[in-house]
Amino acid sequence: MKRFGIPALVLASLTACSPEVPDSAAGVGFGDYGSYQAAREQQLQGAPAPNNPALSDEQDFSAVTARETIESDRERLAELRQQYEVIEPTALPDHAPSTGPNIVEYALNTTNRVGESIYRRSALKLKSSQRACARYASPDLAQLAFLAAGGPTRDRKNLDPDGDGFACAWDPTPFRLARR
Repeated sequence: MKRFGIPALVLASLTACSPEVPDSAAGVGFGDYGSYQAAREQQLQGAPAPNNPALSDEQDFSAVTARETIESDRERLAELRQQYEVIEPTALPDHAPSTGPNIVEYALNTTNRVGESIYRRSALKLKSSQRACARYASPDLAQLAFLAAGGPTRDRKNLDPDGDGFACAWDPTPFRLARR
């Protein structure tokens, strides 16, 4: 009896102090669910929503036909046709040559597949290629850094351990497909 006396006393004192659970519908604005349901049904049947100008009646055929006519549509189309302007395509502007490598040009000048080893790589690896690739936010940025550091023939940063010329799972296929 003594073993259960203290926990039961603590439990009884805690339940006596617990606050009353508030009414979850307090402040909704309807006295009961039936009132809410009736107001909601009225809105769904097409009655205008009180104090809500953001709701549109464009999906209500009777409201639109009361407001618009075939003649008003014809006038609106005529105004839009007058505003229509055809812009002829022009030649692309020349861009200044970049000072660094161009991954698009590199992709278009290569023919090997991803993973097809064509460059020799040293068996001695001073650092992990995964760790080296993790320094770059994307494979495109890793490929730019790889080419700028002497790639694809040299791989000082260990970004291309398989020797395919593509750093950190960079794939030239989208660029090659775009050329077609």
